Amino acid sequence: MYVVIMGAGRVGLTLANYLVASGNDVTLIECKNGLCGTAAVDLDALVICGNGTDIKTLEEANIADADVFVAATGCDEANLLSCILVKEYNVPKIIARLSNPDHEEAFKKVGIHDVISPELTAAGYLEKLINRPKIADLIVVGKGNAELLDISIQNSRVVGKCVGDLSPTDDYIIAAIHQNGEMRIPQDDWVLEKNEKISVLVKTSAVKKVTSVFI
Repeated sequence: MYVVIMGAGRVGLTLANYLVASGNDVTLIECKNGLCGTAAVDLDALVICGNGTDIKTLEEANIADADVFVAATGCDEANLLSCILVKEYNVPKIIARLSNPDHEEAFKKVGIHDVISPELTAAGYLEKLINRPKIADLIVVGKGNAELLDISIQNSRVVGKCVGDLSPTDDYIIAAIHQNGEMRIPQDDWVLEKNEKISVLVKTSAVKKVTSVFI
């Protein structure tokens, strides 16, 4: 997959490294010389020193061949303008970083629906860790309407019961069981043990209720 990223700051450079490591072809566009130099050293990919809101720079990055374009700068206005320009090249997927939530509607009006706010996502993640200290880990799934929770079983009412007696329901499903360092897909007859770690896919609206089942 060919991905063009505008912005070599913390978000853009980290994303680029992840994509390269997973075997994707990446071009990174950055207008600041200092960040360009850092990216060129750190990243095993093409780095273009230029402005992603300039058509010539986008064409230098072969934007017409891109499968994905990501506007990852910290400037909402620059991200919005670059996305508008890129839409003319029929790039299949366009993703924009958003710093100010008040600007989200502007992105949607021009047809950019994949809008991500790393700051808000991080804040939401921290809030969940603070309010749910007994949950070992969590991942927000989809558009925030579901979460994958890692839970250590403590509730004596479920210890000794089979997975099939508890899952699935309308609110959650036991997706995995972790045992001896391995992840296993549970069968209905798997008997749950105290302190056993499980992964549960749960609707966000039901997290508190579902957590109380196991903890």
